[in-house]
Amino acid sequence: MNTLDFALETKSLTDEGEFEGYASTFGNVDLGGDVVEPGAFIESIVRSKSEGRAIPMLWQHDRREPIGVWKDMAEDSKGLFVRGKLLVDADPLAKRAHALLKEKALGGMSIGYFVPPGGAAEDERRRGVRRLKKLDLREISLVTMPMNTAAKVTAVKELVADGQLPSLPEFEDFLREAGFSKSQAAAIAGKGLSHLLRGEPGSPPTADFWSALDAQLRG
Repeated sequence: MNTLDFALETKSLTDEGEFEGYASTFGNVDLGGDVVEPGAFIESIVRSKSEGRAIPMLWQHDRREPIGVWKDMAEDSKGLFVRGKLLVDADPLAKRAHALLKEKALGGMSIGYFVPPGGAAEDERRRGVRRLKKLDLREISLVTMPMNTAAKVTAVKELVADGQLPSLPEFEDFLREAGFSKSQAAAIAGKGLSHLLRGEPGSPPTADFWSALDAQLRG
């Protein structure tokens, strides 16, 4: 099963655990190069309702940890709008999730899905971008921050400090999670990895490079 993370856009939250917001938004290319198109969820939502099969509300994509129920979901011009209820009176984990939501300590919602045959196509204008036209939605999770740029910066810096270089895929992944596009990450990693990390006579010290890169990513 595939997953896609989205920044948490909760519109309201009651003391009883009811909340609403967007589980997915259209038009945003994620770090893996996928973009959800309008209409992608319609068939899945209709089918789940006709079959009487509820889309689960999970904690961190853990099928053993349902924490609430989705009362309603529908597509609008922005994305997949959902209205749900955390079972705060019946589940300690749901109560904790409610407290975290209230304090804005959760970073996103994430959808779990399968791509049916013909449900995706490569974008003709944007290299490396896959358009998701139809999805079989299986669950929607509340998740903590889906991306931690600072942690990735630290991990690669530690390799260099130990006299090692990250592999090309490791450095590309680091750049993608830092916010670079797929093509930008490939170009930076492929053309400048050794030069950037090891430096050459007369070039700025490695520490200066990392400071500049870290500041750019955080900005």
